[in-house]
Amino acid sequence: MDAGRVCVTGAGGFVASWLVKLLLSNGYKVNGTVRNPGDEKNAHLKELHMPSENLLLCKADLLDYEALLSAVQGCEGLFHVACPVPYHELLDPESEVIAPAITGTLNVLKACSEVGVRRVVVVSSVMSVMKNPKWPKDEVMDESCWTDEEYYRNIKGWYGLAKTLAERAAWEYAGKTGLNMVTVCPAMVLGPLLQPTVNATSLFLLDIIKGPPKPLPNRFLHFVDARDLADALLLVYEKPQSSGRYICAPHRCDIRKVVNLMKNMYPHYKYLENFTEVDQDLVMSSAKLNSLGWKYRTLEETLADTIEYFRETNLLQKY
Repeated sequence: MDAGRVCVTGAGGFVASWLVKLLLSNGYKVNGTVRNPGDEKNAHLKELHMPSENLLLCKADLLDYEALLSAVQGCEGLFHVACPVPYHELLDPESEVIAPAITGTLNVLKACSEVGVRRVVVVSSVMSVMKNPKWPKDEVMDESCWTDEEYYRNIKGWYGLAKTLAERAAWEYAGKTGLNMVTVCPAMVLGPLLQPTVNATSLFLLDIIKGPPKPLPNRFLHFVDARDLADALLLVYEKPQSSGRYICAPHRCDIRKVVNLMKNMYPHYKYLENFTEVDQDLVMSSAKLNSLGWKYRTLEETLADTIEYFRETNLLQKY
């Protein structure tokens, strides 16, 4: 079955790799943008599905419009997954994270408009939803809620600010041009990895399993499995009735519960034991996404699969 050709930006990343795998297994041909197609860290993409000619790795940076335009040529759809993630202290957040996120997103959308892409799915984040002091405290957050940008500026939450501003810019562009676009706002993404490099959320779990010396705030967090997120992205792409924003955050629990779930399955690890309690009652709903027929794994299954991956790849010894 030939389902058509689509483009995935940042194809070698955690979520994008699972999406590429899903698309190929569903009969799509994929143009995946990466910074260096020959880099060892992208080798896993060529092993995802045969025949290999269904996957074309395109050298493209989000700030290089001509390269993006070339990557999108011949594509009916696009999934914009790539986004700069800061792993170090930023000297100039505006130029290092915020401007590239906004400019990169707009470059992708402009290329889609020029080529005539049928539908675009942009991966945003619940960070663009969840920090709104004006939202009633006893009301579940839905897609109508937008983060207060000044909140992130005040706490120097540059990644959250970049995701918020990039999604706003995307909607402004789509509103002006009529581009057929939906956005998906995922929570913290967990699950086994396909790529060889370890992502931030995997480091978070590894830290909890090994028991960091300093206590962690026992925050309530929302989680989603990377494989379920890939399903959600394909679902909103394929469903004609999908529109607007979609929160993708099926599981809500505090860090202490995450630890207890893992302890029940794998009791012999050290695990985090010291917590500081915090007052936090944030609740978000994925009801809109569920209404499209989206299904997802239990949090226990996600944690078990992730730990099994850590064990098989010896990551617990390396980190």
